[in-house]
Amino acid sequence: MAEADRGLPLAGRGIVITRPVAQAQPLARLIEALGGRPILFPVIEIVDVPDRTAVNALIDRLDTFDIAIFVSPNAAMQAMAAIRARRELPPGLAVVAIGGGSARELERQGVRSVVAPISRSDSEAVLELPLLHDVRGKHIAIFRGMGGRELLREALSERGGIVEYGECYQRVRPGVDVRPLIEALRLGTAEAFVCTSSEGVQNLYEMLGSAGQPLLRRTAVFVPHPRIAAAAGRLGIERVIVTDRGDEGIVRTLRGHFSVVA
Repeated sequence: MAEADRGLPLAGRGIVITRPVAQAQPLARLIEALGGRPILFPVIEIVDVPDRTAVNALIDRLDTFDIAIFVSPNAAMQAMAAIRARRELPPGLAVVAIGGGSARELERQGVRSVVAPISRSDSEAVLELPLLHDVRGKHIAIFRGMGGRELLREALSERGGIVEYGECYQRVRPGVDVRPLIEALRLGTAEAFVCTSSEGVQNLYEMLGSAGQPLLRRTAVFVPHPRIAAAAGRLGIERVIVTDRGDEGIVRTLRGHFSVVA
């Protein structure tokens, strides 16, 4: 540990970040600023869809849509790249983000006037937005990865919306060597995980295998949503901590946790 890091709230703490590489860096920088040692171990890789015909056709018809919903930062990044390759966003299109991270990614992509829930970052919070209360006859595009929850589409369809998916990427489990991570868990140099999706928790568990799963069950796992905590609990993970919202909230919760256990 560098002398300058001594006395910082996360000094020397090894925190495993399981996000895809492109999304891991901002959180890693926040952890480093508090003296922590981020360990990047992506459990989800974002790759292109095998056939872009359907999403490209939807993008070409965006002028016929009233609302576009982006369900994650990955969806915002991948969809905007696909859209810009073919056209600009129609000026009359209302843009909705599922939470603060997605909204910030859209803003980085130059999209203005993004509507997003304030209190939470999930489909339930999006459905509470006044913009989506009465969608009778409105055409709604949901940009997402392949697969995932159906709640948004089902609820908006029940409200009279005409909903289509723009599936612009897929999530796959990376093929990586897990032995260094298992050794770090055994040595205690990896002291916590940050998992930001239920799929990520499941992938992590499967990637660690029989050698690493008992270690994972005894390690603190920080998650930003009760739904992810429930997924971790079903895998037998004993120490699951639900964090405050956003990267700053995750770091604030990490700081509070390690100030107690220090």
